[in-house]
Amino acid sequence: MKLASTRLIASDIESMVAFYELVTGYRADWLAPVFAEIVTPGAVVAIGSAETVALFKEGSAEPRANKTAILEFMVSDVDAEFARLKDHVEVVHEPKDLPWGNRTVQLSDPEGTRVALYTPVTEAARHRFSGR
Repeated sequence: MKLASTRLIASDIESMVAFYELVTGYRADWLAPVFAEIVTPGAVVAIGSAETVALFKEGSAEPRANKTAILEFMVSDVDAEFARLKDHVEVVHEPKDLPWGNRTVQLSDPEGTRVALYTPVTEAARHRFSGR
């Protein structure tokens, strides 16, 4: 089994797609007016408008309701990414080192989902991620 993508349901799909294009540096593929995917080398972020929920089951997903997930993107230099993004996005916390060896910054997308950018900074953390 392979995790294919993370899908976010958006009340404002245009602002969500613009945010993830800015953060990742990749352009979205609009597969329909209500659905886009941003394909990066390590992950796919799929973004569907609120109207797409009815295609699955009405009420099964809700925009602006996430309080549990954090999307994480490994980057080569978290401080450089923070400098590039800080004036354009909502910052949850500035870069800091975590006990498990990552340096991270956390942002909020336009619908409130947390997005972390991190760089492994200890030898143990770099080793853990070298196979990914």
